[in-house]
Amino acid sequence: MKATIKTQGQQFTITEGDILIVNRFPNTEAGATVEIRNVLTAGEGADFQVGRPTIAGASVHAKILENKRGDKVIVFKKKKRKGYERKQGHRQELSVIKIESINI
Repeated sequence: MKATIKTQGQQFTITEGDILIVNRFPNTEAGATVEIRNVLTAGEGADFQVGRPTIAGASVHAKILENKRGDKVIVFKKKKRKGYERKQGHRQELSVIKIESINI
């Protein structure tokens, strides 16, 4: 069964067993289970459902495999001939999750 979910400000089309990298879930540790209730579409073939905007009562259960940080992104600002230069780095907090079940 396929489903489209919205979590952490992003949309993903998933099936059971998929592994995703999303923005970190707050206050969770590795091994915890999270429930995602924003299911936009779900099903296959004749059983396909589209939510308006979400499907009532549908949920997706996922297990957090790991919390980590992404690669460093360098933000560099400069104004020509003014002597203005700023360099700043950023590492995004990420969660690696595995989709365990899709419930309609």
